[in-house]
Amino acid sequence: MKEYNKNNVALARTMRKNMTPWENKLWYQFLRAYPVRFQRQKPIGEYIVDFYCAKAKLVVELDGSGHYTPQQNIADTNRTSELEKLDLKVIRFCNLDVDNNFYGVCEMIDLTVKKSLPQSR
Repeated sequence: MKEYNKNNVALARTMRKNMTPWENKLWYQFLRAYPVRFQRQKPIGEYIVDFYCAKAKLVVELDGSGHYTPQQNIADTNRTSELEKLDLKVIRFCNLDVDNNFYGVCEMIDLTVKKSLPQSR
C-alpha cells in the first residue's frame, strides 16, 4: 500500500461524494466495472488522485478548465513528478476528452493497464 497523508482521508471521502460529471461518467460507465480494480479519490502521498489502480501502478487524472492556468500547469507537473517518484504512471485527460472521445479515453486506460500488468512484461 502506498503511503499517504492521513489528513486527506476525510477530504477524499467528501470528494467521492461530490465527483465532477466527468469523473462520474468515467467511474460509472467504465472504471467501476473494469476487471482490474480501480479506486476513486485515493490519497497517495500528499495528494488525492482521481483514480488509482494499484495492480497496474496507474493514476488517472481528469483535468477541468482550472488546470490550464500557468500556475496550475506548474502544480500539475510537480504533482505528476512526485507521483512518478513513487513508481506510478500518471495519465491525464481533459474533461473535453471524456465528453468528445469517451471510447478513446477508455481504450487508452485499458491499453495502459494491460501494458503495466506484471504478466504482460
